[in-house]
Amino acid sequence: MHSSTPGLNPRTAIALALTTVVTGFLSAACQDVATNNPQTSSPTPAAKGLKIGSLLPATGDLSSIGQPMLNAVPLLVDTVNQCGGVNGEPVTLVAVDDQTDPRAGAEGMTKLTEVDQVAGVVGSFASSVSSAAVPIAVRNKVMLISPGSTSPVFTDRAAKGEFKGYWARTAPPDTYQAQALAKLAHDKGFKRVSTLVINNDYGVGFEKVFVAAFKKLGGTVINEANPTRYDPKATTFDTEAATAFANKPDAVIAVLYTETGSLLLKSAYEQGVSKGVQILLTDGVSSPDFPTQVGQSATGKFILAGALGTVPGADGKALADLSKRWEAKYNRPISPFVPHSWDATALLVLAAQAAHSNTGEGIQSKIREVANGPGEEVTDVCQGLELLRQGKDINYQGASSNVDLDANGDVVGIYDIWTVQDDGKIAVIGKVTPQ
Repeated sequence: MHSSTPGLNPRTAIALALTTVVTGFLSAACQDVATNNPQTSSPTPAAKGLKIGSLLPATGDLSSIGQPMLNAVPLLVDTVNQCGGVNGEPVTLVAVDDQTDPRAGAEGMTKLTEVDQVAGVVGSFASSVSSAAVPIAVRNKVMLISPGSTSPVFTDRAAKGEFKGYWARTAPPDTYQAQALAKLAHDKGFKRVSTLVINNDYGVGFEKVFVAAFKKLGGTVINEANPTRYDPKATTFDTEAATAFANKPDAVIAVLYTETGSLLLKSAYEQGVSKGVQILLTDGVSSPDFPTQVGQSATGKFILAGALGTVPGADGKALADLSKRWEAKYNRPISPFVPHSWDATALLVLAAQAAHSNTGEGIQSKIREVANGPGEEVTDVCQGLELLRQGKDINYQGASSNVDLDANGDVVGIYDIWTVQDDGKIAVIGKVTPQ
């Protein structure tokens, strides 16, 4: 998803010309800045305390999922600042819109690390954007924690030592989700399926693991030899839709992003090729807006009614408290990946306090110590900070999971099974775990 325009895009050029820091005591107005003008936040004088950034999609193919995630980060920072901040100072936040684009993400990470000089970053969501951003984070010794980049590629690269400990994620890799979706397809009795994936790290990585897992369960992927992968920069998808649904599979495993994916599935419906074929979806389109984006039939029925999908679930001990905070502030239920964004931010501030350092190196040195046992289990970030100030060890239990990070920065999670109801609303109807 690289831009065709050489050099910096206009918004990023402006952003790089300004050193921009959100004040530590974040308010709703600050969150409006992050959401409505997300490329940078309002400029303020340089701060003495911990400075972190967010690199998330306020615009682009994943914006419908990314915008609630953007609000989770300042909600955590505001909570922390109300209970004393980190290392005796308020935390400040710089919000950057990665536009769901690797090039914009690389520009944004360069700004955050080299201009704003943050110590840690929550981001990105798209795996392709994180792939572009993480080398910049490593080079500048800035801790990058993704709340949603799920490609298995990161596990492999971390195992090779490429990230030097400056990478982690609070969402489990698609190594697990793809296995969970394969189990769901098998449990539903599907024998012959096709895959349809976005042609990037996320889609291709997911496809590879799904195919192996589904075959192991006795299923057949009928387009395995010639998989259907679509260009995320394309604007029409008639050929890909026809190809993926050809030869009457029991189901099509569709690994998509919201904007392009909605056009693709609408095309499949309009061509008549998706009739009678079960559609199985993933976290990339688990958005309340997605069924509406795909559209309705002439009779008013939602095209996606009956579709099933998986999404990393949240079952952490801190989830109930976060849900109350979220609903009180935004008057709506918590969204997918909001708990993962909250936890990514929490780990940054807790590690900085544990290290008694506001640097990326300090955070990197303590990130696993505060995430994993031993240590006193805490679900409340403020309680965790107070114990750390007292010199005690903690084991943070998050909202998304227990966030126990392994050597590669991965967590193991559970997956919600979701469906599109007749009224177009998404409902969670069960859970599935990897084989």
